[in-house]
Amino acid sequence: MSAITTKGGTRPVSAYFYKRAKLRLTGLIALPMVWIVGVYIFSLFLLLITAFWFVDPFTSKVIPGFTLENFISIVTVPAYISTSIRTLLIALAVTGVSVVFAVPLGIYMAKIARPWVRNALAVAITLPLWAGYLVKIIAMRLVFTEEGFFNWALAPIGISGPTFSIPIVILTLTYLWFPYMALPVFTAIRQIPPNLFDASSDMGAKGMSTIYRIVLPLIVPAIIAGSVFTFSLSLGDYLVAKFTGGSTQMIGSIIASNINLNPPVAAAFSMVPIAFVVIYLMVARRTGSLERM
Repeated sequence: MSAITTKGGTRPVSAYFYKRAKLRLTGLIALPMVWIVGVYIFSLFLLLITAFWFVDPFTSKVIPGFTLENFISIVTVPAYISTSIRTLLIALAVTGVSVVFAVPLGIYMAKIARPWVRNALAVAITLPLWAGYLVKIIAMRLVFTEEGFFNWALAPIGISGPTFSIPIVILTLTYLWFPYMALPVFTAIRQIPPNLFDASSDMGAKGMSTIYRIVLPLIVPAIIAGSVFTFSLSLGDYLVAKFTGGSTQMIGSIIASNINLNPPVAAAFSMVPIAFVVIYLMVARRTGSLERM
């Protein structure tokens, strides 16, 4: 056992820290705070500073300075505005589709399914997490390509599947991030006492009424927790749009195209998804859901 020497003799290190609560707390949070402040927050701070710099039109070099032109272009250039709105709507659609799928699936898994079915569904839900991110995107591209499985399955009835577009982007993003919604929703529903369902049935409530009046109010914190992941991860994605969206542009697409050509514009545009997430969290906080998480 490690020991330290004091005037009173040698004592274990644990005894030294036991009487010094502040020192013990500092040692506990030192490494996490170095990571959060020194790496994460500091990098975002540098990103914000870069957004005020500009590119020399003659040398194409980034010049440190202060200009608001990069931020002004975000709210004045029509392409940037439409891309921001499109990305926001896609992220909201992914979140909404995930909720629509997660609630009935969570009810079935938690209250109806047999244990072996529940375990099989749990494996099926988490299965996308086992594969690499790019592998999953390519898999969805192969499903919806012109010679892919979807068109092959619909060919006998003379129907062709959708081309690479915004609906395929939403479907792919839902496939990627659905586990982050399904798992917290399932956990929340599993904690609902069965007698609440029995009481609702005894009072004459139908299935949809029970879900709307009993289940949803109790699982709102879980939905908010899952939506933070589905919403924020969808906002920052661009590879899905690149491989399955055809000509669809998202915020990440603009950032990726400017990261070498015009880093200050890319840095300024990176503030847009951060602002969207902050606004989303503020709205969620006003509903009181964050306090119940």
